Amino acid sequence: MTYALIIILAYLLGSIPSGLIVGKLFYGIDIRQHGSGNLGGTNSFRTLGVKAGIAVTAADILKGTLATLLPIFFGVDDSLHPLLIGLFAVIGHMFPIFAGFRGGKAVATSGGVLLAYVPLLFILLVIVFLISLKICKYVSLSSIIAGIFAIIYSVVDFFITKDWPLVVIVFALAGFVIHRHRTNISRIKNKTEPKVKWI
Repeated sequence: MTYALIIILAYLLGSIPSGLIVGKLFYGIDIRQHGSGNLGGTNSFRTLGVKAGIAVTAADILKGTLATLLPIFFGVDDSLHPLLIGLFAVIGHMFPIFAGFRGGKAVATSGGVLLAYVPLLFILLVIVFLISLKICKYVSLSSIIAGIFAIIYSVVDFFITKDWPLVVIVFALAGFVIHRHRTNISRIKNKTEPKVKWI
């Protein structure tokens, strides 16, 4: 029962639609009806502005972090791997019960999961993302590059720590990110994907 409760809590945490809440409470806007229609940080930046975008992104990261720490809070982290629970938060973010199962693209919440488990990897991912964004100006492509970097990191780390759960979950998270950005990839090829201008 404890395991089931933790899994449900993780999914519900992930399902909190940060972009929808910030948009409606502070701007009177449903961001699903603007921009890309996505509930994540990128569309929040484009639709609501920098402050809102930062707030939504931070909230989405925090969802993943808190969910990943649930097994520790409940004292069952020896028998229920934190990364597995973090994965349910990411699923909740992508398919939120509180927003008609139409959620974000898993980038920030996935980062929050890794922040709770491997803070160094999270920091490196932020650096890789920002460098990529500076060079290419595409948030979507930078997110994919960060996902690929996470895979490489986890594989290299495995030969040192034998942390196979990290490899498995990172592959899953990166797979989510890449799959959720497949339409963006098409737009980049067609040169119709919008570029950021603030970096």
